[in-house]
Amino acid sequence: MLYALILAGGKGLRLYPLSREKNPKQFLKVINDKSFLRNTVDRIRPLVNKENIYVVTNEEYLDKIYAELPDINRDNIFVEPENKETATCIGLSAVKLLKRDKDATMIVLPSDHYIEGDKMFIDTLSQAVEIAERRRGLITIGVSPTRPETGYGYIEMGERINGDIASYKVERFTEKPNIEVAKDFILKGTYLWNSGMFVWRADVFLREMEKYLPKMYKNLMTIYQHIGESTEHEVIKDQYSLIDGISVDFGIMQKTRKAYVIKCEFVWDDIGSFAALGRFLNNYRDNNISGNAFMEQSENCYVFGKDKLIIGFGIKDLVIVDAGDVLLVMDKNKEQEVKHLVNEIKKINELGEYL
Repeated sequence: MLYALILAGGKGLRLYPLSREKNPKQFLKVINDKSFLRNTVDRIRPLVNKENIYVVTNEEYLDKIYAELPDINRDNIFVEPENKETATCIGLSAVKLLKRDKDATMIVLPSDHYIEGDKMFIDTLSQAVEIAERRRGLITIGVSPTRPETGYGYIEMGERINGDIASYKVERFTEKPNIEVAKDFILKGTYLWNSGMFVWRADVFLREMEKYLPKMYKNLMTIYQHIGESTEHEVIKDQYSLIDGISVDFGIMQKTRKAYVIKCEFVWDDIGSFAALGRFLNNYRDNNISGNAFMEQSENCYVFGKDKLIIGFGIKDLVIVDAGDVLLVMDKNKEQEVKHLVNEIKKINELGEYL
């Protein structure tokens, strides 16, 4: 049977201070009047029954998810005791789904993407499901790059396979290259961005994990043996403490020989940075703004206003974010370093209330 798994445990630190530890990116309503999480659930509903939509998160966000998704069964919310990267949370979800259905096929979706073209989105995932079940592969959705982006992973397309939508064997994955390599990939024309959306059978995914992450596989199979028992929660907590977390891209996708990629034809954006979010702001005097802002002799700035008027005079290439209790002013070229900035703030105890 077909299941959707939505990843909703991240803290979205690259959008700080809009995104906070207690109200991370997946709960923000910045594109329309729905949160990213709600939009993700609604988008997959034409393909996956509501009863088969699952969310994986951590205990800290449980109440927010219950409030945001009252139509999703609470048993469909998988809880991690701590964040151990995407290979771990997807692996935990895979063993839980496999316990319920030995033929489970998983559509894995981040909860913070912007997508236009819902029909093409569903058609693309339907073809991915077909490849996953027919070829027993690990399928990802690739996006044609429009700029030399250093914050994304890249996929080199290999041999074309059958399908109405262009689909390929994966030649190789390259995770977050430097700017020169990214420019070279675009010139070659054989690379796609890795969207972070995946489709695979749960059993196939776990077999690949057994090959490339054998220690994690062993921890997860111990959990598998106790699912449904009174000790399940305690066993998960114990096994998680033993796991060295790693992303699914580094841990499995860069190593597997079973990877395929479908070249998406819908509009996609990963709202993982202020540059991404800035693309959806209003253009005003060569700047992108939202909220209250007046820009004079200024260019190429992203301004996220709130209540007070923000005036930019004689500035360029800045990100300005008014989050009420925090005002961020940042060089646009530093946006990939916001996580580092937040970690530095964490070291100062008296600033903890602002995280």
